[in-house]
Amino acid sequence: MSDREAAARSTDRLTEWVDADTATRGLIFWYGTALADTPEAAALRVRAAHACRDAYDPELGLVPWGAAFGGPRLLARVDGVPGTVPLLASVDPQAARSHLYCHLELCLSKGPFCWTWQYEPPVGWAPCDAPPPGWSRGRAWLLLAVAEAAHRLDGDDLAEAARRLLPAPVVPPADEAHLDSPPDTSSAAVTAVALLKLGHREQALALLHELVSTHVTADGRLLNGCYDLAAGTATRHELVWGDFFLAYALAALTGLVDAHDA
Repeated sequence: MSDREAAARSTDRLTEWVDADTATRGLIFWYGTALADTPEAAALRVRAAHACRDAYDPELGLVPWGAAFGGPRLLARVDGVPGTVPLLASVDPQAARSHLYCHLELCLSKGPFCWTWQYEPPVGWAPCDAPPPGWSRGRAWLLLAVAEAAHRLDGDDLAEAARRLLPAPVVPPADEAHLDSPPDTSSAAVTAVALLKLGHREQALALLHELVSTHVTADGRLLNGCYDLAAGTATRHELVWGDFFLAYALAALTGLVDAHDA
């Protein structure tokens, strides 16, 4: 079997997630298909985009987190924004803009960063304690979504959000409020892609140099990702999204793909 055939079969296995009740359709179907060049992948992406639009709640102004992973359905979680913005933008730019801006308002404008909110009628949005404000991947996911929107949606008002979210070009601790916490290289890899999309090539290059020179094995695996610090789960680990975003960033940096292809 060729590599392309194996990739096509892997992409096809995503199909069952199209109808899953989750805002992570963005990460699953945008980044799972946007770099593929097959008609099947394109059709799957279109189906996912329409499913995101159907899940959009105009009263809340966003696509709720959903119930696919258990727990409350009416959440606004930062990891439900990247990928969802370009997916929605392909079929309903107004919904895409609303989805992003609702998350920006919740995550950034209420004092310390807060990455998850629960909708509680009739009170409205209430902040959740986890992940903590210092969660470095929260900053990375939202920066990536801002970078996606800056390329696909009208408006010049995203620069301030990007400025607030831009980190130092180093691998961050998993919890930025605790500098002795393990590093999260997956956060750095996501950030590198966002920086390239925003045109901050030198910062991306510095970050990628640190990742490749310090955290990548001889066979190309990105180590030292931190999945869930609070639960103690995979706190120094190879994480699939870390590998993906590192590969994407390096491909964009070297011209194999365009930074805006996905």
